Amino acid sequence: MTLRGARVVLRPTVPSDVPSLAAIRATPEVYARWRGGADLVAAVREDLAETGAEHLTIEDSEDEGVVIGMIQWSAEADPDYRHANIDIYLDPAVHGQGLGTDAVRTLARHLITDHGHHRIVIDPAADNAAAIRCYAKVGFRPVGVMRSYERGADGTWHDGLLMDLLAGELTR
Repeated sequence: MTLRGARVVLRPTVPSDVPSLAAIRATPEVYARWRGGADLVAAVREDLAETGAEHLTIEDSEDEGVVIGMIQWSAEADPDYRHANIDIYLDPAVHGQGLGTDAVRTLARHLITDHGHHRIVIDPAADNAAAIRCYAKVGFRPVGVMRSYERGADGTWHDGLLMDLLAGELTR
């Protein structure tokens, strides 16, 4: 299924997207957050093979066909804890233009409207101020800091920020 936001197109990721996504992952800004080892083509392919996750390639609607990032989601199926989670990376060349916000908002709307999720979570690095601002624009709120949550490229543990969005809080 292809989703259209105000400024982005989210479409199912296909094998021909892998080189573009690996190139985006190789940029210093994205690699610092997403890493994946020396072979980023293999890392992207491994991500796409992950069961239970849906991967969507992000294109700028004004420049369709040009890959600018990837957004993925998965869901907790237990009915007592049912919710969805989102993760995203975007080419640094398009940072600061509102495309990430539109991509997150578009996917969140789809998860709420089409999949019936009442709650969505996202977990940026606690020091990733730009990502936190982006998610807050969509309506995500901080829940709390997850201490020593992920290992950084330098080998040390770093905090993550758990944020969530309830269906009624999605901004338009």
